[in-house]
Amino acid sequence: MNFTITEIAYQSILAQAQKDAPIESCGYLLGPDKETATENYPMTNIDHSEEHFSFDPKEQFAVLKYARQNGLKIVGNWHSHPASPSRPSEEDKRLAYDPNILYFILSLAAEQPVLNAFRIVGGEVKEKYSLR
Repeated sequence: MNFTITEIAYQSILAQAQKDAPIESCGYLLGPDKETATENYPMTNIDHSEEHFSFDPKEQFAVLKYARQNGLKIVGNWHSHPASPSRPSEEDKRLAYDPNILYFILSLAAEQPVLNAFRIVGGEVKEKYSLR
């Protein structure tokens, strides 16, 4: 599978992650199909933590409603790693419940941000996509 994230979607998550750092930032990526992310739907990290994140359940319902109303698919969710590499932590893998979406991690640890997407099934990384 080839996967694409538009520049607009990428810049949106990058700006959000840089603004929220050193707290982990998070959101959903939406698109017309499962292979293309065209939009970031920003979410609140209700844990306000530098090491993990949790979505606000009310915002999760709102993104589902928004996607349906706009004919979009939920491509995946994303979060930032302000001080660590773009790879799933053990907690990330354990909490990856949906094998039908991608899990995006934006690392701000190096001079240049790094964005990778992962397909995680049963707590194991099955595919990796290097996007930036």
